[in-house]
Amino acid sequence: MTVRVERTMTVAATPERVWEFICDPDQRARPISVVKDWVIHDDSRATWHISLPIPIVDTTIAVETEDVESREPEYIRFLGKSKVMRVQGEQELQLTDDGGTEVTNRFIVDGKLPGIERFFKRNLDGELQNLERALNDYLTDEG
Repeated sequence: MTVRVERTMTVAATPERVWEFICDPDQRARPISVVKDWVIHDDSRATWHISLPIPIVDTTIAVETEDVESREPEYIRFLGKSKVMRVQGEQELQLTDDGGTEVTNRFIVDGKLPGIERFFKRNLDGELQNLERALNDYLTDEG
């Protein structure tokens, strides 16, 4: 089973300012609640160490992430691979009429173990809300 989620948010900042947050591997990993630690290898690759609260997984899982497509400041797509799942994330930025940015987030999770999809189906909306809060905090703090 594959879980797909698409959500759109609008923020009061230019696409260039939003891009600063989205393309930063620290900012991308920090708001995701299951990401317990991460190692940045270079501008496009990082390893996320995630902990999933499901019975079959009792250890931290390394997810190798890589940006596979990037068009600054309008689009980025990354892939994450591990022994238990694959994830694809896309973020598309579009300038709004009032000078803000519409951010479209798309995520696809393919689990390889029972419970992975169910966990993400229940929790992906909350993770996107965490990302939106972190983006708004970043824009306010950097303001």
